[in-house]
Amino acid sequence: MEEASFTFLGRLEPESFLEFARHRARRLDIALTIGACSAAAIELSVAGDEVLVDAFEMACSLGPYDCIILDVVRTGH
Repeated sequence: MEEASFTFLGRLEPESFLEFARHRARRLDIALTIGACSAAAIELSVAGDEVLVDAFEMACSLGPYDCIILDVVRTGH
């Protein structure tokens, strides 16, 4: 089981991004915990199969159509 925390940085619509992240976590069957959220940064923690955690990072780095992700900081890899 892989555990990782991510901070997604950019120009974000928090509600849209969180809905997107929740949907991806459900589809990948990984646990998701939401941390601090703003229009500039969103913190998320996940736990699940290592490959699926990597897939979650990739999907969220692309983000929903109304968010521009400029950087992703990952800890706990």
